[in-house]
Formats: sequence, C-alpha cells, structure tokens
Amino acid sequence: MTLQRSSYARPVLGPRLARLIVTVVLAAFAGVYVLAAPFRTGDAPRAVGTVVVTVLLFVSLLAWVLPGAARFRGVALATAQALLACLDVLVFGTSVGILAFAAGPLLLASYALPAAAVLAGGVVVAVLRFPDAAAATDAAITPVLGALVVYGLVRLADRVADLAAARPALTMAAVAQERLRIATELNTGIGRGLDAITAGSRRALDDPAELDEVLRVARRSLADARAAAADFRSRSLAPEATAARALLAAAGIEAEVRTDHEEPLGSAGALLATVLREAVTAVVRQGTATRCVIETAERDGQVRLRVSNDGPPTAARGEEGLASAAERVEAAGGTLTTGLGADGRFTVEATIAATPRPVSVPDPTAYGLSVTLLAVVVAGFCVKGLLHVPWGAGLPVAVLGMALLAVLQLRWTADAPPRHPYAVLAGQTLLSLVPVVWFGAAWLGAAGFLAGTFLVALPIRVGAPLVAAAMAATGAMTAALSQGPARIVNYTVSVLVTGLVVYGLVRLARLVRDLRAAGAELARAATVQERLRAARDLHDLLGHSLAAMLLKCELARRLAGADPARADAELTEVVAMAERARADLRAASGAGEPELSLEIEAESARSVLTAAGVETRVDLGHGPLPAPSATVLSAVLREAVTNVLRHSAARHCAVVTTNEAGLVTLTVENDGLDPRARREPPGSGIGNLTTRLAAVGGSLTARADGDGGFRLQARLRPDTVVDGVPNAR
Repeated sequence: MTLQRSSYARPVLGPRLARLIVTVVLAAFAGVYVLAAPFRTGDAPRAVGTVVVTVLLFVSLLAWVLPGAARFRGVALATAQALLACLDVLVFGTSVGILAFAAGPLLLASYALPAAAVLAGGVVVAVLRFPDAAAATDAAITPVLGALVVYGLVRLADRVADLAAARPALTMAAVAQERLRIATELNTGIGRGLDAITAGSRRALDDPAELDEVLRVARRSLADARAAAADFRSRSLAPEATAARALLAAAGIEAEVRTDHEEPLGSAGALLATVLREAVTAVVRQGTATRCVIETAERDGQVRLRVSNDGPPTAARGEEGLASAAERVEAAGGTLTTGLGADGRFTVEATIAATPRPVSVPDPTAYGLSVTLLAVVVAGFCVKGLLHVPWGAGLPVAVLGMALLAVLQLRWTADAPPRHPYAVLAGQTLLSLVPVVWFGAAWLGAAGFLAGTFLVALPIRVGAPLVAAAMAATGAMTAALSQGPARIVNYTVSVLVTGLVVYGLVRLARLVRDLRAAGAELARAATVQERLRAARDLHDLLGHSLAAMLLKCELARRLAGADPARADAELTEVVAMAERARADLRAASGAGEPELSLEIEAESARSVLTAAGVETRVDLGHGPLPAPSATVLSAVLREAVTNVLRHSAARHCAVVTTNEAGLVTLTVENDGLDPRARREPPGSGIGNLTTRLAAVGGSLTARADGDGGFRLQARLRPDTVVDGVPNAR
C-alpha cells in the first residue's frame, strides 16, 4: 500500500475530473436529505415532496457546475433555487441544512446579502424547531458550512477549467517573449554587423581599402553567430545527444539514447555536453564498438550522464581522451568515473549538480481558498460535535481531542505527506473512534474526517474499502448508543458526505496546483525548443551566409588589384548575400519562417565552392518541390558546403539530387577527408540537420568511404510534408 502522490493533470482530464468530483459531492449532500425524508416527515406525501424538491435543487445546482448549462446561470436561477429550498424547509419539514443549496448559488452569483438573508432565515427556523440551545446552534451552523462548501467546490472547479484553457495561451506568450529576447539579442550584435557589411561592401566598390574593415566586421559577426548558437544549445543536452547518435550511426555503431532529465540544464548541460562529446568521440576513434548506450537521469538535484559501449578491450583504452572532461567536471564540484564492467562494457558516468531553475509557485489564491474552506469546515464540525458534550471535566479533554484531530486533518493538505504517514493515519483512526466510548454521539462525526483522510492519503482501491469500514463502524456505534433508525442512517451517510467534502476540497486544490505546474512546465519546454530552433537557424542558415560572405570578401580583397571587375562582382554578391542573411536573421529570431530554394542554394554552393578553389559539379534531378521540403534540403546543402569549407581540403565536390518513386535524395560528396586524420568531436551541424529531417519524416546519413572521400545524404518524401511537418496518411 502506498500513499497517493500528485501528478500532472492532463489538460482535458483535469476539468472533467473536477466537475465529476463536484457533482459527486453535491449528489452525496442531496442524498442525505433524500434518505432522511421518510424519517423526518412522517407521511408519504410530504416525503415524496421532499425527495422531488431536493432532486430539483440538486439538478439545478448542476447549472453552476457544467459548462454546457452555463446559459441558465443568473439571478433568475438563484431566486428559483432559494424559493425551492424555502419550500422544502417550511412546507415539507426538511432540515435547514438544505438551505445551503440556495445560499451557495447566491454566493456564486455574487449576491452576498441575499445569501446572508437565507442563512439568517435558517437560524430563525432552527431556533423555532429546537428549544435546546445546543441543538438549535448545531442546526444553524449546518447550512452555513454547506453553503461555503458549495461555493468553494464550484469555484475550485472553475479555476481548474480556467487553468486548463489558459495553458496554450500561456505557452504561446512564453514563446513570444523568448522570441523577443532572442530578436533583441541578435539584432543588437549580428544585425548591426550585417548593416555594416552591406554599407562597407558598397563603399568598397569605390574604395577597396574599405575591405579590411568589412572583413573585420564579417569575422566578428560570424564569431557572434556561432557563439550565440553555442550559447542557446549549451542550455540543453538534447542537441548533443542527437549529434552523438548521428556520429555513431555514421561510424556504423548502433546507438540508443534514453533521457530522463528536465531541460534546460543551463551550465550543467554545457558541461555534460562536453563529456558526452568526448566520450562518443573516443568510442568512434577506437573503432571497436558495435553498440553504444547514452542515458541521462535527474534525481535529488543531481544530473547523471552515462555512456556505455562494448568496444574497449581494456579500461585504459576506454579512458583515452577523457582527462580534460574529468578535470572540468571535478572543478564544477561533480564526479566523473570510468570503468570496464564484468560484461565487457566500458562505462563513463558523470554526475553534477543541476543548475537551479525558476520554481513555479502553486496558485496561492486557489490553494489558499481550499485550505481556508477546509479549515472552516473542520472547525465548524468540531464545534457541532462539542456542542453536545456536557459541561464538566470532560469538556477540556474533548476540546483538546477535537483540536488535535483538526491539526491532523489539515496536515494532509500539505504538498508532501507527513514524515511518518502510517503512524499519523493510525493515530487519527484511534482518535476518531475510541473517544466515542466516553463522549458518545457527540464524537460520531469525527469518522467523516477520517474517511476524508483515507480518500486523500491512500489510493482509491485502498481508501474506498476503508471508508466503507468507517461507515459500518459508525453505524454500529450509533446503534450501540441506542439511537433510532433515523440517526443511524444520518450518522452513517454523513461519514461518506464529510469524507467526500474533504476529498473534494483537497483534490481540487491539487488539480489546480498540478495544472499550474504542468502549464509552467509546458511553457518552459516550449521556450527550450524555441532556443534550440534559434540555434539551428543560426548555425545552419545565418552561419553559412556569414561564412560565405567572409570567403567572398577575402576573394575580393585578393582580386582588387589584379582583376577589379571581378572584385566588384564579388562585392556585389556580398551585398546580395547580406540581404538574404537579414532574412535568415529574422527567421532565427522567430520573426519569420525561412523559405529557401534548393536551386538557388545549389548555385550559391557552386559559387562559394568555386571561389574557394573547389571544382564543383551540380546535377539537380529532383524536379519541383514544395517550399517546406525545399527549405529543409537547402539547409542540409548549406551545412554540407560549410563543412567542406571548414573541415576538409577538398579539390572536388559533387551536389546531386534525384527523385525516385517520390523519394527525393540529396547527395553531397567531396574528396577532402584525410583517412589518417583523427576523428573530430561531433559538431552541432549534423545533429541540427538530423533533427530537421526527422521532424519532416526524413533521414540523414554522413560517413567517410575510407579512401579520403566523404558523403552526406538526405532523404525525404515531399508529398508527406505539409507546412514543415509530416502529413499522416
């Protein structure tokens, strides 16, 4: 048996569950008066009248609960409910507690004075019906508590629905705020740099000496773009895991990634990304592994990364290249361990404290309303019980016992269960039942709070039978105290009703808290994805444009004296590239979606590679493509060209596209890879492209052929991509 723990409520289930809870509690309330009708009225016609009016009151109350009946809410309905409740009390002799079904709706309709008048009428009726002061006070308190319960339950259910409905809007607002922050940051640095490159290139058409300044600004802007992309990525470990999977797949190593941490990780993510990069690079460099498993977990404020593979024959081989990562982890207060297990698998495990994240505070208004109402209800029921304890030496003991019961009951409203929950449950059980021996019927109501605790603290499959047992025990004790059938039924059913009230108030408050926390989690996840999207666009789109502009500027400077006309042509192209880079910058900041042409990108690739001295062959056979597919493949081509320029000494490069049976393939091959060179750590580009293609149902492979050649291939089916997402058929 385990205690219940709260979990995030699903956006649709939350409001439905809230309305179901309120409906069940109100039905139980009405059921008390329906069951009591035969005992209270004494004749069949009045009993039938009580049942009919009570059922009508219950059904009309649902207008305040169910959204489909919202059009019936208002002063007319509240007035009709008040009249029905008065009819039930004055004509059919029902308990004044039924007036809660009139005062509650009046409070919901913001008619506090009429609600107070109805409750005051209940006090008058109670005084007239019961000469005994204790009995009259007991009867007068009941509708007040009932009205508060009706008001509180419906308001909490409304708050649950409001939070569920607001989650998409809050998420969009969080993304918009993040885009504004990204746009401000990028425009301040890179945007001004692009303006300076454009203006400087135009001046350089007349004065080649301006090229030095243009080159300086271009280098700085490229460095800024790469640094910004790295900064956005460093807050998340997910992109590095994607890049690692791509690198392992390219090396023919089966890769499995299991993540169980919350993003963003901040500085902890940046450090673990370094460990992951170096560990995977070591696996690929050694070339003996067939399978690699990457796992993450976050527990008790610590983030753990584990990378295991079946390659290294010795622990010493597996530890190669990890010394620097170990020093950085230890300097940050973490630990990095390596070891060769008995199963022959080498494991690298790094653990570091999670970077503090903003804490989402539960809705103080809704949760405070629940706790306050529950405290008032508990206090009211305690007073009702104490009213029937005779004055004397036993009264202080009864007051102390009731106070202790109230404290134990309210303890279950906290976020976490008590430190010793089963001891608290056992103590509350004894304190709810045993004192009946001394205080008699005055203590029978305490079992209702015990039933509420069972429902709140335990799974329903365990709590429900215990509630039934509490009802049976109460009925048996009531009979043993020689109470009549009416009281036996009343006390027994009241256990269930009180338990449901307690459960409803606490459960609805937890739903509000969980929905708010889940909404904050959804918004935070959306901002993480927005940062990663910005990082991909910075790297794949803007980074390529800036690198190409820098290359063109370098070429123009070399040609300025020998071939001024060609130098001017290169500078004119730089100005055009800067304009396209502006569009890339807007896309990266979320101000517009990039829309690229594969044909234009192929010609741009030919121009840039030729300027770098690489003989380039372009053969496009893909035919017409929808814009989303063309944009994704253009981003792949940009990254491939950037890699040729940055990471190889290629002399020849081929860009080829084909379309076979609806499957479009882009292939980029070059001969600039030294087969004897050490494998470099995986960069962000391949991981970005893998993510882009996977998002539209495509795939990416990138691998060396062992003879100095390197081939990158992207495949996707354009007819399955609509607006950049896979179209399910």
